[in-house]
Amino acid sequence: MAMPSICKRKYWAAFIFLVLVSQICHGFYLPGTYMHTYTTGEEITVKVNSLTSIETELPFSYYSLPYCEPLGGIKKSAENLGELLMGDQIDNSPYRFKMNVNQSLYLCTTYPLSENEVKLLKQRTHDLYQVNMILDNLPAMRYATQNGIKVQWTGYPVGYTPPGGTEDYIINHLQFKVLIHEYEGAGVEIIGTGEEGMGVISEADKKKASGYEIVGFEVTPCSVKYDPEKMTKLHMYDAVPSVSCPLELEKSQVIRQQERVSFTYEVEFVKSNIRWPSRWDAYLKMEGSRVHWFSILNSLMVIFFLAGIVFVIFLRTVRRDLTRYEELDKEAQAQMNEELSGWKLVVGDVFREPNHSKLLAVMVGNGVQILGMAAVSIVFAALGFMSPASRGMLLTGMILVYLFLGIAAGYAGVRLWRTIKGTSEGWRSISWSISCFFPGIVFVILTVLNFILWGSKSTGALPISLYFILLSLWFCISVPLTLLGGFLGTKAEPIQYPVRTNQIPREIPARKYPSWLLVLGAGTLPFGTLFIELFFILSSIWLGRFYYVFGFLLIVLLLLVIVCAEVSVVLTYMHLCVEDWMWWWKAYYASGSVALYVFLYSINYLVFDLQSLSGPVSAILYIGYSLIMAIAIMLGTGAIGFLTSFYFVHYLFSSVKID
Repeated sequence: MAMPSICKRKYWAAFIFLVLVSQICHGFYLPGTYMHTYTTGEEITVKVNSLTSIETELPFSYYSLPYCEPLGGIKKSAENLGELLMGDQIDNSPYRFKMNVNQSLYLCTTYPLSENEVKLLKQRTHDLYQVNMILDNLPAMRYATQNGIKVQWTGYPVGYTPPGGTEDYIINHLQFKVLIHEYEGAGVEIIGTGEEGMGVISEADKKKASGYEIVGFEVTPCSVKYDPEKMTKLHMYDAVPSVSCPLELEKSQVIRQQERVSFTYEVEFVKSNIRWPSRWDAYLKMEGSRVHWFSILNSLMVIFFLAGIVFVIFLRTVRRDLTRYEELDKEAQAQMNEELSGWKLVVGDVFREPNHSKLLAVMVGNGVQILGMAAVSIVFAALGFMSPASRGMLLTGMILVYLFLGIAAGYAGVRLWRTIKGTSEGWRSISWSISCFFPGIVFVILTVLNFILWGSKSTGALPISLYFILLSLWFCISVPLTLLGGFLGTKAEPIQYPVRTNQIPREIPARKYPSWLLVLGAGTLPFGTLFIELFFILSSIWLGRFYYVFGFLLIVLLLLVIVCAEVSVVLTYMHLCVEDWMWWWKAYYASGSVALYVFLYSINYLVFDLQSLSGPVSAILYIGYSLIMAIAIMLGTGAIGFLTSFYFVHYLFSSVKID
């Protein structure tokens, strides 16, 4: 009786300890940026990002157009690797507010517009370019009504052309609405991972942090015709009368040569019940959640169907055949071998070295690296560590994870090479090939696209300095770690084949239909798991929408891995049953062929969903990036299918008794 009472006391002590700790602990929140509180009258600056368009997908600098410049000159904000790769160029702007002070201010009046400036403004207007502004790390949001439905956009247009009109009008007056929430100093610790760095607000900082939080940033764009003679007498930030957006075109500012454009803005602060942790909810409204669940249920049905086939293969066909085979004596086995057909007849050839074995080892190593990168990045994003508030953080994190997973790629590729060859000789060449194969393909494609972007003078073009940074990361981190992984692969326990390989290869019987047809058909099942989520991902990349349903994406990734494994196992078994012992590459492409359907779907998306995309430059950029995505998917899914099939074949033939 003593022991139970001691155990009960321990449980009660643990429970009381947890209660006490919960009273003194603070809640943690990972919003992606450090919360900033402002006092009344404190100056707030607005930043501007690159001009973007869903028509061209070519970003341009904000100051490539004749806009007002700040008094102290243009200063670039610090940008991370992901922002540079995405073509973001964040600069300071002349727009500045005073917390909780409503104002209507004058900025500047341009010189008479030159022919080149008019041509550029008209072109940017026709291409539907948007001006992107950032306040306290929140993008400016614009609400509009289309067909009676209220829709939201980030940014505002450079200008507009009225329906049936021949003139273009520039947006030169902005009405800002800043939603603020009074910070009450609750006992909540807030950890940030955004561009402002990591910080904590605790009980000790309550007084210092008291003030107003910015929880919303909305903009209403207008075109207003001012008298340039009166406006040029004003200085920057002089007060001007508040104006309402004119509906008459005669009162709007036309884009015309020798016109002088005056820029003004007004700001209104509105108190809101939105709390700071929830301020991104307006941007991340998840629409179509039923579609995501439908995709997952559809994938689960495919998985259960394939699992049933695998179950039948293992428990009925394979086990039954093995049991019959093992119950016979040697003479009966020899007689049975003459009568048998199927996978048991290729026992002496099933582990024969495949064609292009070095390339297979390299591609499997790269696939392990890409799959690991995708899994780690999506898990961290699903947990909230890669918030959209941290622009470029997801892409930066993916690159860093990929670099450090070089050790896994080298290990997997060299160990497979050692298994195929039976020796570690040549492992350095394999490691070097692994570290250069996929990055080399990406480097070549990006270089070609970069020359196109340079020719278009787009901010999406990578600067030479970034090329050197990427090359340094590649050769100083990825290559050494891949070589280290390859070295560890040579020291690992080798995988021993369960059966001996005959010296003379067995002839493969002729088939009624080519085997590659079956391999290509197998890719439709993994694609069925992926294609709905693929639509949302493509929309977020090319239509400027936020994608933040990483929980769904994580589930889809898990389902994709399972489907790829099952498809490859079933197809490998089917090939072995028709005495086709050349299963290595077929197993790889059975699941890897999903990349072909992904690429074809991307082309379909370009033709039918991106009809507004204009010009051959935009189409080439789209196809180039889609090709990189398809190659990465092929390597990742191919590695899943091959490794699963390899262990399936190893298990299958390790159960056969051979003298």
